[in-house]
Amino acid sequence: MKRLHRPGVGIVLVSTAALLVVVSLVGVTAEKDSGARRPSLLDLLNDVGKDKDSSRNIDGEPPVPPKALSWSSPLARQCSGIDPRVRERLLQRKRSLAQERKNIPADPSNFGSRYRRNPWGQPLNPDPRVVVLHETVYSLGSAINTFLTPHPRDEDQVSYHTLIGLDGSIVDLVDPLERAFGAGYSAFLGEWAVTNAKFKGSVNNFALHLSLETPKDGHDNDKRHSGYTQAQYDAMALVLDDWIERFGFQPAAITTHQHVDLGGERADPRSFSWADLQIRLAALGKLCL
Repeated sequence: MKRLHRPGVGIVLVSTAALLVVVSLVGVTAEKDSGARRPSLLDLLNDVGKDKDSSRNIDGEPPVPPKALSWSSPLARQCSGIDPRVRERLLQRKRSLAQERKNIPADPSNFGSRYRRNPWGQPLNPDPRVVVLHETVYSLGSAINTFLTPHPRDEDQVSYHTLIGLDGSIVDLVDPLERAFGAGYSAFLGEWAVTNAKFKGSVNNFALHLSLETPKDGHDNDKRHSGYTQAQYDAMALVLDDWIERFGFQPAAITTHQHVDLGGERADPRSFSWADLQIRLAALGKLCL
């Protein structure tokens, strides 16, 4: 079994056999009050935007980042055994992808700039270098409406860079060069960025956030649902292919909201198939590194 390590961070790509294990993620945390009303998308994501900016340098030292949690990527190095039908299907769509993608800009209150310095004046590296996978919990339309709604309160501000519908449609909401508010209290391999002295750090300053529309049987707090469509995995692979080419990060830096969440409350994306993503990224030549 051959293992590859991402230089400098120690992410491991495991063998293809590991793909037999499908990730089973814990359920989405229910809202804290005991009311009978159905929780909204905003209720379920109410913490993800808590990393807003502070433009004035302050005295003292920033919060110390947490101890690194290891991340062993389920994606395996693969240079052969490519399905030619999958490759042709993806390459054909890739040629028209720019015209297919829908651009629906999120409200400016729900995203911000990537910062090169923290509130203490220390340098930050804003280069996108990790992808965090999410799910919407409710419908694509519900998620889009949430991101289009102005949210004056820091606690309510939330966004992803890109959404993928059940039909494979791709909706871009935040430019990848900007900072989406997708994971509030979070870190990856012991790294976070603090952009507001009032809050602890998050991965948002160097992360790309990609979310899948949840199937109807997943509009709840259960641990699993029926999973995502083949059209969604096709679209996801093409978005990731574009980002990998554009920003140069390794596929091993594709992770989940559940993994980066430091509060232990996030479970998304539930019922995700790394094997389906493996087939497609291999077909696009992104796993032969």
